[in-house]
Amino acid sequence: MSNTILPTQWNDYKWQLANGVHNLKQLYARLPELKNTGLEAIPGSFPLGITPYYLSLIEGDLATDPIALQCIPSPLEAEEHEEDCVDPLHEEDYSPMPGLTHRYPDRVLLLANSTCAMYCRHCTRKRKVGDSHAVALIHKALDYIKAHTEVSDVVISGGDPLLLTNRVIDDLLSKLRDIPHVETIRIGSRVPVTLPMRVNYELINILARYDIILCTQFNHPRELTDVAMGVCRSLANRGVMLLNQTPLLKGVNDDLATLKALFKGLIKNKIRPHYLFQCDLNEGTYHFRTNLGDSLDLVEGLIGHISSIAVPTFSVDLVGGGGKVPVLPTYMAGDPRRPYVKFHNYEMTRTYEFPNVPPRELES
Repeated sequence: MSNTILPTQWNDYKWQLANGVHNLKQLYARLPELKNTGLEAIPGSFPLGITPYYLSLIEGDLATDPIALQCIPSPLEAEEHEEDCVDPLHEEDYSPMPGLTHRYPDRVLLLANSTCAMYCRHCTRKRKVGDSHAVALIHKALDYIKAHTEVSDVVISGGDPLLLTNRVIDDLLSKLRDIPHVETIRIGSRVPVTLPMRVNYELINILARYDIILCTQFNHPRELTDVAMGVCRSLANRGVMLLNQTPLLKGVNDDLATLKALFKGLIKNKIRPHYLFQCDLNEGTYHFRTNLGDSLDLVEGLIGHISSIAVPTFSVDLVGGGGKVPVLPTYMAGDPRRPYVKFHNYEMTRTYEFPNVPPRELES
């Protein structure tokens, strides 16, 4: 990459994709301090990809910087742990065809693309990204959705669907909107985080036209840059609902100050924090996982201390295909069927009694 980068180049998403880091040789050229750190020992099945834009967000020591930890490979990825899973959510067990998962009664997951602008080191779908065979055959997937009238919600993911061409995105959304029983269309994308210049005027018009919900994944306050927040505000101002889903990652965002700044910053920019996830058990991610008790302590430190609209639902996506389950700190200190139920408040320093009505079985 040339030492002189013009603004027109930097703001061109195609230039960003072409001039990113895609192998260890390019990584060492940008970050020579990574040589001889054992990266060659990492299994090569999961691709390497970092945009110049996202690389520019790194500020500190590469071993501890929360941006670097998300994008730069670590020798810890080569470690094997008993609980590691290739497919922790058992998506394959609920796939009636390649690229389509039907785990919940009323919704399906449609994998429309296998590539990403950046390959996050904590990715829960490592087995599929970069594999074109994992992508749905769109015409067959659409036929399946048409035939299953119970499906009212379609989640488009990948890879990253927003790396498809505008024409392909427009065509897919148009065909989904033509299915009468499809009420909600969601797109899961990290492009606003890792390649915000991709969200151009034409793409914003397409997403607004089809009344979609965009689910982003901002994981750290430093990702809330002016350019990223600018495209998100443009989408919101055109009526696109923006939700954010954040995995809790050790060393990245597993402290209260970081989470508060992240969630308050998202709300300020019209992005609703939707989920905070316990890190999935996919291979090579043990070093990102937090203790569930520590995670709940963080959630407890959010509730009541920042606006309720900025507090996401903390959830565990159960191993084995059990789906997402919400997990909350326990504020109830007594039997919920008794005449008076005892509660702690968010400060956890006092106990309050709440008058109750008789249980349903006693009313008759």
